[in-house]
Amino acid sequence: MEKVKIIALKESVLQDNDRDAQLLRDDLHSKGTCLLNLMSAPGSGKTSTLLALNKAFAGRLKWGVMEADIDSAVDANTMLEAGVPSVQLHTGGMCHLDADMTRQGIAALGMEDAELIVLENIGNLVCPAEFDTGAAINMTILSVPEGDDKPAKYPLMYETCDILVVNKIDTLPVFDFDKARMEKYARARNPKIEIFYISAKTGEGVQELADALVQKVKEWNSK
Repeated sequence: MEKVKIIALKESVLQDNDRDAQLLRDDLHSKGTCLLNLMSAPGSGKTSTLLALNKAFAGRLKWGVMEADIDSAVDANTMLEAGVPSVQLHTGGMCHLDADMTRQGIAALGMEDAELIVLENIGNLVCPAEFDTGAAINMTILSVPEGDDKPAKYPLMYETCDILVVNKIDTLPVFDFDKARMEKYARARNPKIEIFYISAKTGEGVQELADALVQKVKEWNSK
């Protein structure tokens, strides 16, 4: 009897995307553009962090933002009002962006001379971490109200990311959030992950994060 042919669709899709992502990464690097993929759960403060960074970046970087959501243009309008070039990407119900979607967004943004482009990915701790977008830097935000156990529960997100930003530290007195335990979980998944503590609301820690990102962008674009 002839054996049934089995095709691992997810594996095939991811392999195709990985190749496309590397092509995009190489293309952006040749143009002197660094792509940062920003991921987190909904409500962690991705847009508010970008707004805080915009003030700290002041005159140091030419940058723009792609805002990805299932619907609405709230975040893109918010960034535009703050003077940051922005485009809204609608995924039509999909919970992540892949390299091809990212390429389309970059084309729509139209910033050929951008030093930094940020993709604010869909609010989700699972799907976005599975797909390489072509980013040079992957960054995730964990807000204090979410709890200190997220790196243990959603390991791939923290394995994938270069930078972990702990936001809303102004609420630490209110919530049972153990920084040492969170760091232990995160570094068990990724020993090289860099961790920054900020409050996008008060501005605490934002300048340190901005300085680190500016340095990473300059290093990437000068390779």
